[in-house]
Amino acid sequence: MIQFNEVSLKLGQTELFHNLSFILHAQEKVGLIGQNGAGKSTLFQLIRRELEADSGEIQIPKNLSLSWVRQETPALAVSALDYVLDGDAIYRQQERELVQIEQTEDMDALGRVHEWMIQTDFYSKPSKAAKLLTGLGFSEAEQQKTVAEFSGGWRMRLNLAQALIADSDILLLDEPTNHLDLEAVLWLESWLKNYPGIYIIISHDREFLDETVRVILHLENQSIKRYSGNYSRFVNLVAMQRAEQQAALEKQQRERAHIQSYVDRFRAQATKARQAQSRLKALEKMAEIAPIHDRAAFQFQFQSVEIPGKANLLQLIDADLGYGDQVILHEVQLAVAAGQRIGLLGPNGAGKSTLIKALAGDEMPLAGVRQASPHLRLGYFSQHQMDILEDHESPAWHLRQLTPAIAEPTLRKFLGSFQFQNDRVFEPIRYFSGGEKARLALALMVWQRPNLLLMDEPTNHLDMEMREALILALQDYEGAVVLISHDRHLLRTCVDDLYLVYEGELKPFPGSIDDYPAWWKAEQDKKSQQAKKPKEPRPQPADAALKKSQQEAAKRCQTLEAELSVQHGHLAHLELRLSEPALYEPAKKADLEHLLQERGVCQKAIQTLEEALLTAMIALEAAH
Repeated sequence: MIQFNEVSLKLGQTELFHNLSFILHAQEKVGLIGQNGAGKSTLFQLIRRELEADSGEIQIPKNLSLSWVRQETPALAVSALDYVLDGDAIYRQQERELVQIEQTEDMDALGRVHEWMIQTDFYSKPSKAAKLLTGLGFSEAEQQKTVAEFSGGWRMRLNLAQALIADSDILLLDEPTNHLDLEAVLWLESWLKNYPGIYIIISHDREFLDETVRVILHLENQSIKRYSGNYSRFVNLVAMQRAEQQAALEKQQRERAHIQSYVDRFRAQATKARQAQSRLKALEKMAEIAPIHDRAAFQFQFQSVEIPGKANLLQLIDADLGYGDQVILHEVQLAVAAGQRIGLLGPNGAGKSTLIKALAGDEMPLAGVRQASPHLRLGYFSQHQMDILEDHESPAWHLRQLTPAIAEPTLRKFLGSFQFQNDRVFEPIRYFSGGEKARLALALMVWQRPNLLLMDEPTNHLDMEMREALILALQDYEGAVVLISHDRHLLRTCVDDLYLVYEGELKPFPGSIDDYPAWWKAEQDKKSQQAKKPKEPRPQPADAALKKSQQEAAKRCQTLEAELSVQHGHLAHLELRLSEPALYEPAKKADLEHLLQERGVCQKAIQTLEEALLTAMIALEAAH
């Protein structure tokens, strides 16, 4: 359980929370939402005890363990798999204790550690870590790469896997889908449905919230409100509440005006003065219904663009796409017509970004043709668009790189439409948030009036308000769009044609975005079944076969010796228990019988293992 009782907190001179109160019970699945700056991440810091509240009380039982995603990942030389296992403190502690006990040859202690390992699924943890990494898009080969070899986005996936592997009671996830592709998002949704504890998710992906949460905590105006249901239900409830509040406000204003009119008319008349005074008192006692002060929703528009009839703006003809000698997509045929809206689907690494780069002209085809219309005006927004912004320069400077002669009033008006106002227009963007930098990158693209937008994960770093603004702008946009996104709401509302990038090919997807999760699951199931089929052994040279036989025999011996060591430790532990005098009292008869039975099973297992080891050692000698 998590309980906040009248918690208040100031950061500097700003009061972020005022008398915040809520309760979360075991196994509740929670979405934490609110405008940027409302204090969502700060609330996580309070739960993690990284900040202390100025007043109030936060109650979290000490026996509950917390897990969360770290925001920084050093360039470590350890493998991805080992890095994820580092997130399980109990597993690493067991490893250390096992090494220490094996050095002392204390069989009794080894038995106790073995029991502990069985209870905590010690031996299955590497497999669990590998499954987490596979679900998040890491191949078997990539799982053995060092952390230092991965880019920032992939390191964030490693941090997510590290948070998920820990045996936690409370899981805090701050924008977990930002660096994931759609397939990884679908996998994470499935994983979360089986999580046994409380989790709280901060996310701007409305469909992800709809799939994963059943409670919404809404931070607004220094306070918090709890709503039952997912994000869509929250939106509907708030709309209804605000409509009711507005109707009540208007009704009260009419009543007040009517009473005031009566008072003004009859206050001076002796026969009506008493009634007028009575109504005046009623007016004074009438509780004010607060007007709704919604922050104006952010909106922007793409400026009018040149549309060259029905001609194709851009084509790839028989194009092989890739890098160096590596072909990722073969014989791509794609024509983007004026006004067409295309969404690209496919797993990570299939070639979606490679295709976008080829369309943008950043990477030319290894074979085939890229053909652009003379009327093409390209707007390209990549996952790393913010990286090309100059941190020490201002929004005004960036806009003047595109149009040096732009007049300052025009510059201010345009940047103001993207919420860069007053001094912010001339401030270095190194002080800006990720969302503000993304908004600037969008503004610069809009300024160039493109008639074809190529967008690769444009919603990373965008909050819910900005995402909705982007959707509305794209719906009114007259030009063509090619879009990669893990945001299903964006794909559903802004594209008409879906193409699948998969297994080296580009082809139309036969369905809607709602059909894609089922299609992807069927593909994974099919591959899983194929992997289970026994493969025909290939003929090998005699020396290679001999070497393989030697390796298998040696591995068999090592495995059996390890199992024998564990069983001997377990037997030593049982013998120690059986030496306790209290065990032979009448009240302990059942316990004694159970231990004797368990000792018999253990002794039989040791005998079987010893015989198997002897056979394996003979086979090993024969192989040499």
